[in-house]
Amino acid sequence: MTSIVEVKDLTKHYPIRRGILRRTVGHVKAVDGISFSLNKGETLGLVGESGCGKTTAGRCLMRILEATAGSVLFGDAGTDILTLNRKQMRPFRARMQMIFQDPNSSLNPRMTVGDIVGEPLKVNRLCSGSELEERVSALIRSVGLRSADARRYPHAFSGGQRQRIGIARALSLHPDLIVADEAVSALDVSVQAQILNLLAELRETFGLTYIFIAHDLSVVKHISDRVAVMYLGRIVEMSMTSSLFSNPMHPYTEALISAVPVADPNIHSRRTRIRLAGDVPNPVNPPSGCHFHPRCNYATDVCRTEVPSLRKQGFGLVACHRSEELDLSGV
Repeated sequence: MTSIVEVKDLTKHYPIRRGILRRTVGHVKAVDGISFSLNKGETLGLVGESGCGKTTAGRCLMRILEATAGSVLFGDAGTDILTLNRKQMRPFRARMQMIFQDPNSSLNPRMTVGDIVGEPLKVNRLCSGSELEERVSALIRSVGLRSADARRYPHAFSGGQRQRIGIARALSLHPDLIVADEAVSALDVSVQAQILNLLAELRETFGLTYIFIAHDLSVVKHISDRVAVMYLGRIVEMSMTSSLFSNPMHPYTEALISAVPVADPNIHSRRTRIRLAGDVPNPVNPPSGCHFHPRCNYATDVCRTEVPSLRKQGFGLVACHRSEELDLSGV
């Protein structure tokens, strides 16, 4: 398969400045050197607890935020978009779009739906007049709304309908990649299912590629082909969705999956809930070695001193010293 995005050692550190001279006294390590690739037509789920850096990673990839270090190779030519200036970046912005978490704040309340969906087409000077109206109408219908809704304002719609408007806007430039940042977390469960099914249908229709950022593993399981699990700015495990849920290799992933509710009471009664000790460490001063070791039941001395590399094991990748030992013992 053809890779559309290749992220290498993406890093975002926020400086902490204090004193009259505003000297840098430390850094918040929001994203701490993550790497992954994404194939055309694939959906990659990016999951983890709040504050793990998944949203920051998505925004750095889109260049809404400027990364501290690393590279993002995009397209068939493998252009590093992090090195491009504003003018060079413009054609790539049309190929990369974002669906935001809160449709209330991401839609301009003073603009009609037609103006919101059509704005990217106007800004990029792709069409105008009757052609613009026709394309906007088609986009609105493609997300399950009526053409007549183009004349209404965002406040007249429900949360799920507003998210559909945001999706239509993201589709307007026929992008290759869409980053969906917690796109269904603000919606009711029944509406979540509708939006997830809509995203899956649009992927088939338009040949889209998604990075789906979420903290709800049950949502990610429904829509993703692969899943990357983040903890304190690092990817600790990445695998095919079915493999990750049936055989999690990292202790953190194992704990997350154990917390996912199961509707069947017979299955639920046989499951063991793994409760993690303590809280997520401060990203300003993260633990040495493996960031997860203060909360891990399997931690040893090597976990406290050495950073585990993300290495291939089974059907995926895992950054865990225990997994390395288990893998070597089975050779």
